[in-house]
Amino acid sequence: MAAVDEEKTLQEELSLPILLADRVIKSAQEAESSKQDCSELAKQVDRLSQMLRSAVRISSTTQSFYEKPIRRIVADVTKNLDRALTLVRKVKHSGVLRQVFSITTTADFRKVSNLLESSIGDMKWVLSIFDADGANLSLPPIASNDPILSWVWSSIATVQMGQLKARVDAANELASLARDNDRNKKIIVDEGGVTPLLKLLKEGSSPEAQIAAANALFNIATDRERVRFVADALGVPTMVQVLGDSPMRVQLSVVKLVASMAELDSDAQEEFARENVTRPLVSLLAIDTVLDDPKLHSGKTSIHSIVQINKELVGKSRNSYPNSTLTSNASFSSSHHSDGSSRGGHHRKEREVESPDVKLKLKVGCAEALWKLCKESLTNSRKVTETKGLICLAKIIEKEEGELQLNCLLTVMEIAAVAESNPDLRRAAFKTNSPAAKAVLDQLLRVIQEESSPALQISAITSIGCLARTFPARETRIVGPLVSRLGDGNVDVATEAAIALSKFVSPENFNCVEHSKAIIEFDGVPPLMRLLRTDGRAQIQGTKLLCYLALHVGNSKALEQARALNALEGARSAAAQDPDLREVFPKAIHHLALYQAGAHPHRQSYAP
Repeated sequence: MAAVDEEKTLQEELSLPILLADRVIKSAQEAESSKQDCSELAKQVDRLSQMLRSAVRISSTTQSFYEKPIRRIVADVTKNLDRALTLVRKVKHSGVLRQVFSITTTADFRKVSNLLESSIGDMKWVLSIFDADGANLSLPPIASNDPILSWVWSSIATVQMGQLKARVDAANELASLARDNDRNKKIIVDEGGVTPLLKLLKEGSSPEAQIAAANALFNIATDRERVRFVADALGVPTMVQVLGDSPMRVQLSVVKLVASMAELDSDAQEEFARENVTRPLVSLLAIDTVLDDPKLHSGKTSIHSIVQINKELVGKSRNSYPNSTLTSNASFSSSHHSDGSSRGGHHRKEREVESPDVKLKLKVGCAEALWKLCKESLTNSRKVTETKGLICLAKIIEKEEGELQLNCLLTVMEIAAVAESNPDLRRAAFKTNSPAAKAVLDQLLRVIQEESSPALQISAITSIGCLARTFPARETRIVGPLVSRLGDGNVDVATEAAIALSKFVSPENFNCVEHSKAIIEFDGVPPLMRLLRTDGRAQIQGTKLLCYLALHVGNSKALEQARALNALEGARSAAAQDPDLREVFPKAIHHLALYQAGAHPHRQSYAP
């Protein structure tokens, strides 16, 4: 039955109580006893009948009619009318039965009258929210035990059906209610609030309306289930469209929503990838940033080839998002929309005069969204690297500071983490002769060597560690800065350096022996020994690095002088905590015992 009820139109839902009301009035007129009570009851029912008919008229003449509250109230009205009909039919009887019923009729009439009065109050309220220009904060009887329900109904109805200013106020009210607690969020979703908010966001009636809608959705979609609800309501393409053609203030609110949804739901991440959200995000991130075209710096370039490249770039830009990343030696353009039109053009002047504070916040938000989108996502990571995303990130890491710089570093880190387990992405995006990869690598090394923030250093160190298999044996400039951080005063930075270096000297790395020799040459053993004397994660990671060094350069005098064998023996309990060390630890002990005890004097020692 429930499925059948859901398929009924609102007019069909309203027809039953109207029919019931007519029957109650007719039966009341035919009553042979309690005529006064029946007459009063008939007046209440007649009033209800008029309201139900008004609801039919409003619903049939109003576009985007919000049905949730009236459906709930009409179901309650129908039950109460059914009780009234049963009662008035009882008093139609005469004789002995009438005497029996007369005992209970007074109390019954009072009870049914009270129920009908509640239904009248509910209908009066629901008609008022459809008629009023703004949210109705009065409380209908049906919501007396749960006032939030009436506020949610009223606000959603206004967002869906009201005038623009009232819609903005109602969206802000929903944002406030959603911010209060998870129960309110659930009520808003259950009562159909997501779709009208997305419609308000998409319409672009005013920046204030779009911002109010985006903020409400941000406060609602705070767990995976509600994020899925927003995505299933076609929220993802709506957000990508708004990012491509809106004032900066609106884009700022939307990028926060994108970042939050991507963080909470991997399916939403992939939906954003299918809609190519990384393109407008990279374009917005690169506002006021001059990006050179890598093609113009790869070897000798003839005049003819430069002209040809410029033609290609112009052709591509016609089908790009605003602020396309395909411009050459110039700031990003914002004149073309994804469909080739210039709908974004009327916002260009607004962007040019926008305050530096708003621009900075937008860049920070875009970088955060890219970071969250790329985390464990091959599709989004590849899309960023296929645009000028890496060049853009490198430029910002070089020029900016604070949260923007960190978010860009975290984006690079997540892309590198994905590339670590995907050779195709690693080869395509981080090949050493690529200008984009070189620009990123230069900045990662600079951050490791020059920045003082542990958060920045850890992100850069992690990124290089993820790319360890990319670097040839001759690329010793990478190992030196990592070794320098092994002795960092911040134990987290030192631990991350040990983890990164372990990836360079892991047996799975083809150049593990050459990288091991480089660590010895950069005097990495003393700080590594100090790291082993700490506790917890630092000791475990230091032990792993020492084990790999023992396997590849166990005959090194630096290891012998540092009493590495004793250090490893002392870290036996730490090694037992890491599954990766259970096999390699005894081999490392064996190697060091052989070489340092002089068991094979005929073998040539490796002495840096």
